[in-house]
Amino acid sequence: MNALKNKVQLIGRLGQEPEIVTFTDGNKMAKFSLATDESYKNSKGEKVEKTFWHNVVVKNGLVKVVENYIKKGQEVAVEGKLSYRNWEDKEGNKRYTTEIICNELLMLS
Repeated sequence: MNALKNKVQLIGRLGQEPEIVTFTDGNKMAKFSLATDESYKNSKGEKVEKTFWHNVVVKNGLVKVVENYIKKGQEVAVEGKLSYRNWEDKEGNKRYTTEIICNELLMLS
């Protein structure tokens, strides 16, 4: 029996300029939000459009591509895996996030 895979593929547009984080050891990480759209007709025949926002994290060699070529509004395809994190904020509230850890990136526009 094959093991289940954690894999996601999305095509969307960047909602903001990528944020580049440089660590003390010189390694870098890029983060950006990716918007995907969906549209359908509801029971009244009206067109309904929805936008979904996804947090994307890029590490290793792909950071250079993001840093030098990827801009807000650009259409890209990403492939990676889903990652879930939680932490406590300054007020002691538990926070949760879902991210796509990107291992492949394709510029479409």
